[in-house]
Amino acid sequence: MNSYKRILVVILLAVVSITTVSGQDIIKRIVKNGELRLGTTTTQPPYSLKTKDDVIVGYEIDIAKLLASSMNVELKIVELPFNGLLDALEKGKVDIVMSGMTINTERNMNVAFVGPYMVSGKSILTKTVSLGKLKDKDQINNSEISLVTLKGSTSEKFVKTSLPKAQLTTTENYEEAIKLVMDDKVTGMIADIEIIQVTMMRYQNSDLAILEEALTIEPIGMALPANDHLFLNLVENYVSRLKLTGALEQTQKYWFKNGNWLLQMK
Repeated sequence: MNSYKRILVVILLAVVSITTVSGQDIIKRIVKNGELRLGTTTTQPPYSLKTKDDVIVGYEIDIAKLLASSMNVELKIVELPFNGLLDALEKGKVDIVMSGMTINTERNMNVAFVGPYMVSGKSILTKTVSLGKLKDKDQINNSEISLVTLKGSTSEKFVKTSLPKAQLTTTENYEEAIKLVMDDKVTGMIADIEIIQVTMMRYQNSDLAILEEALTIEPIGMALPANDHLFLNLVENYVSRLKLTGALEQTQKYWFKNGNWLLQMK
C-alpha cells in the first residue's frame, strides 16, 4: 500500500467515526439498499477515468468512496453521458453527481450543490501552429475559428455566450473532442484547464499546445437532489471534515500534482 492510500485509510477511519446518518428519506433509502449511487462519466481524467483493466478511478471517485464508507454503504458507479447526469439526478436514478461539474446559478435552480472542492477555469487545447490565433477572446471570437466542447457543459455555454461568432461543435466525451483537434478538424477544444493539462501529459510527443491563462474561474462541486436538507447537511459536513483532516489536500496532490496514475490509463 503506497503512502497516499495509507493516509486515506487513516483519514477514512476518522471520517467514519464522526459521520452521523440522519433519518431523511434519501439517507434511509441509501442505507436500506446498502449503496450510494454516483453518477459520473468516467471519461474526464483526473476527475474520473477507466484504467487498462476497466477499473474506475479518479479524484472524485476517491472522494465518493470515502463518503460511501462513512455511511457504511457500498459505492455504485453509474456511467452516463455528461449531458444526462443532472437529469438522472432529478429523476432519482442516482443519489449524487460528481463529474467535474461547475456550480452555477442555472444548475443550482434545479439541484443542490456541495463545495467547491476544486476551483477550475476554462482554457483551450489547440495545435502549436494555431496557438498564436487564440491569445485573447477578441481573436477567438471570429467565424474563422472552430471550437469543440463537451455537450451540455459550461464550456459549451461559454462559447455560445462569450464567443458567439466562432463555429461550435459538441461531442459526448473528451476523447472525441481531442481527436477532432489532433486531426485538424477544429481549431481548438474549450474545457476545464485540468482536463487540458492531463491531455498534454498524455500526448507529450504531439504538437498540441495549451493556452496557459484561464479564460474563466469556475467552482467544481457535487450535485445532490433538491429539497432534502438533511442529506445536503450530511454531505456538507462530510466535505468540511475531509478538508479539516487533510484528506482533500492529499487527494488533490495525488491526482493533480502526481502523474504516476497516467500509467494506469487505457
